[in-house]
Amino acid sequence: MTQRAFLIPLILLLCIGSSMPSEASERPSPDFMLDATAKVQGEFFIATVSGITSAPDLWFKEENFTMFRQKNGSYRALVPVENMTSPGSYAFLVKKEKWEEKVPVTVASNNLPVQKIWLDKKTNSLKATKEEKAQVKAALRTLSDTKLWSGPFIYPSNGRKSSPFGVKRSYNGAPVSSYHKGLDIAVPQGTPVKSPAKGKVVLTGYESNRFHVHGNTVVVDHGHGLTSIYMHLHTISVNEGDMLEKGDTLGTVGSTGISTGPHLHWGTYLYGTSVDPELLVRNEY
Repeated sequence: MTQRAFLIPLILLLCIGSSMPSEASERPSPDFMLDATAKVQGEFFIATVSGITSAPDLWFKEENFTMFRQKNGSYRALVPVENMTSPGSYAFLVKKEKWEEKVPVTVASNNLPVQKIWLDKKTNSLKATKEEKAQVKAALRTLSDTKLWSGPFIYPSNGRKSSPFGVKRSYNGAPVSSYHKGLDIAVPQGTPVKSPAKGKVVLTGYESNRFHVHGNTVVVDHGHGLTSIYMHLHTISVNEGDMLEKGDTLGTVGSTGISTGPHLHWGTYLYGTSVDPELLVRNEY
């Protein structure tokens, strides 16, 4: 073979090799998406990252949120906007190795009124015990990798909504010190309370065992950082570790703990932060 004949295929090989994209250039950049760039107090953002093989780091308001793998291979987090968050401008930051992205968002007031509540001396003197607060806090912050719920939630009990989520509260004329972290449903004592979605019971607390404020209480883990709480129950019919299907009875309505009459306090939480339960009834996530 002549030198010229040898050089032609060599040149062709070099040209082909130079035109082939490198492994780095073939790999697409991750894609970060939010369902909206504006929310009101007590709602939540849906943050999704696709185009990666492991979970990225996600921050909002200087708090890190675990992202959970979805069936389509993406990663998602339902990020709560705490009800007392000051209206204004904030940002999401997501990072994975050398890639990062920052997205500005805004939070608006929910414009809910102040609710004035009057308690008798005995009820007003009740304080949550250390055990009660610690157990409830830990249960509401449960993070499990398996998403148990599907479809919209159902109401755990049907009746008059006596107090909505998010209203600021003044007790016995004192300055506002808190807000209502759930939805109150006024129904007669003994009315069944049903699980609004599939989940696992992670806490049962009893008034007789130092649950002075919450009263008889059940907390259910629905997976992917979503939990729900049922307070002031008359009876509890489940045990910790039980798996509940949507519609299963977990107890009955009562007036235990700090309560002015028979009603169900139903709360929903994301990463331990309360969000409006009715959002989960109205929509599918």
